[in-house]
Amino acid sequence: MQFFKFKCVVAQNERMQAANEEEARTRAQTLAAAAETFNSKAAEDTCCFLSEIEKNTLTGGVMLARGSSPQTLTRRFVSAIGFLPQKLTAEEITLRGFCNMARRADRKGYLEDDDELLEDFGLSDLARNGFPHLEYRETLLEPETSMEKLTEEARRLACEDTLVPELERIFARKRAAKTVGHPVHYTIETDSDAIGSGVQKTLLKALLGCGRLGSSKAVTVSPFGRSEISEDKYDTLYRCCEGGTVAVRMAAPDVDEDEFADAEVGILETVCAAAKKYRRRTLTVFLLPRACEHIRKQLYEELGDISLVELREDNMKEERAAAFLQRLARENAVRTDKALIKQLEPDRSYLPDELRKLFDDWYERKLKTGLYPQYAAFGSCREQTVKTAPKGNAFEELRNMTGLSEAKQVITKALDYYKLQRVYKDNGVMQDRPAMHMVFTGSPGTAKTTTARLFARIMKENGMLSKGHLVEVGRSDLVGKYVGWTAQIVQRQFKAAMGGVLFIDEAYALADDRGGSYGDEAINTIVQEMENRREDLVVIFAGYPAEMERFLNKNPGLRSRVAFHVPFADYTADELCEIAAHIAAQKGVSLSGGAAQKLRTAFEAACLQPDFGNGRYARSLIEQAKMNMAGRILAMDAGKVTKQILTRIEETDIELPETKPAVRGNVIGFTA
Repeated sequence: MQFFKFKCVVAQNERMQAANEEEARTRAQTLAAAAETFNSKAAEDTCCFLSEIEKNTLTGGVMLARGSSPQTLTRRFVSAIGFLPQKLTAEEITLRGFCNMARRADRKGYLEDDDELLEDFGLSDLARNGFPHLEYRETLLEPETSMEKLTEEARRLACEDTLVPELERIFARKRAAKTVGHPVHYTIETDSDAIGSGVQKTLLKALLGCGRLGSSKAVTVSPFGRSEISEDKYDTLYRCCEGGTVAVRMAAPDVDEDEFADAEVGILETVCAAAKKYRRRTLTVFLLPRACEHIRKQLYEELGDISLVELREDNMKEERAAAFLQRLARENAVRTDKALIKQLEPDRSYLPDELRKLFDDWYERKLKTGLYPQYAAFGSCREQTVKTAPKGNAFEELRNMTGLSEAKQVITKALDYYKLQRVYKDNGVMQDRPAMHMVFTGSPGTAKTTTARLFARIMKENGMLSKGHLVEVGRSDLVGKYVGWTAQIVQRQFKAAMGGVLFIDEAYALADDRGGSYGDEAINTIVQEMENRREDLVVIFAGYPAEMERFLNKNPGLRSRVAFHVPFADYTADELCEIAAHIAAQKGVSLSGGAAQKLRTAFEAACLQPDFGNGRYARSLIEQAKMNMAGRILAMDAGKVTKQILTRIEETDIELPETKPAVRGNVIGFTA
């Protein structure tokens, strides 16, 4: 169906006059009843209404089926409601414009109920800003009959290789007197919204100019990544665009073939079913990303005997790339120089977006070094972003923690890599985001959990994760009691951790060396989920070095998905002294010289013992000392108790545990 706004000059008669408001209401009711009678006898998908009367001119809306004449229908309507039409014009409008006119007609009484009208023709959902969960945009295009102008536009868009031959095919036949169908439909492959819209506009203007389209309306929808919409809704959409065009923007370019999930396949099946049903009445243009083999394959399977013309950006070698850059310079009224062309690498092909990025960078430099040298010292926002230190308090907390040199280096590398991806993107170099999953190895008490929690916050504060929370689990949180439960439990934990960090402590407990066990099922599901959710989730496995090495060997895909191996060495006596002083300060107390020396003696002895507890051991000694301190102070004369006594741990408060003979050799660490 198509929508029109008409203006009709009519001969004067008594219905044009309304002496007062009461007469105007009566006139509107009479005309509304006449319009309803006319519409009840009209053909399917056809209706007319008045929206305004001014002097001897009637204004109103028309909806009619494809192929009908709006002028003929309007003349019949104007005559049916009691006027003699003289001069008539009708222009096509969008559905939204039609709805606005219907609303105006309702307010003035020329239409009984605009909502009911839309409901009767199944247009309510589209009229209310499109279907829920479906991005919807409609435009009206002007026809173009000049092959020269269209060819120039194709060159400007750098889609000459595929678009110009299609323009020649379109203009190979004289303008058709009547639109009879579509021999082909189209795909446009680009990652640039601007180029995709430009190619679509140029193509449709040519088809309109040659009479291949009966309507100038083009509707663009973006169904992917959203909730699935029923077939009848797409049927309404296509019926509403009969004679015109539906452009379907497909999945984003970073969707891998393995991630083109059942939901997306279902959406594609529904869209293609509507495209096939209306293929002779409505043109479909599929807007595809460049890297889209999996989408294209599925598309061709669904469309069957429909023929597609593939339009895509040109790959330009050095000479054509140089000409494109010079064209951009002319369009921006700036003179080219050698520096602009020197950016091109020999024997390399360039896409339009890459060349536009080269031009933009050159143009910014030219402005600051040539025309306005007083601003040469000012760097770009991108340069400032790359140079800035990591954001947020969590990074400072980690940096101020004792030891953890490897962990600090890893998070710095991860942040630097993330910044580099932004630089790649700004320069038109598309890079897949790698998995950021990690393995933490070390003895108990070496701050693995604390570091994981800080990592989550750091990545949130610097844009790498959306939420930055930590979900801590062990074997009992991942393995079910019965067959088939484990995979579902693992998937729920991953879902809970989305946007943050899933911390799997003592992960080696899953590898229990029993073939076909629930632990194996958990590991297999973990590997799958790590790959599927890597865009906004980091998994950190933690445990002893040797056990973690065996765990990584348990599944062939597990080790390859871990980007960083972070060893947490046992703390030295000096580091434990620093940790103890920090814990004491957090508890509002300080250490006397004798207490600090006694703690050092305890730490030096403990460092020779296996699994002595590291930071937990230091915390335990301080907490025990505070309890001993309480007994000592309460035994004193209350009059002699000062603030210094209340806030200082003395040597006698430190209780040294019994130590076993030294048996430790090398400090536990991670072997790459």
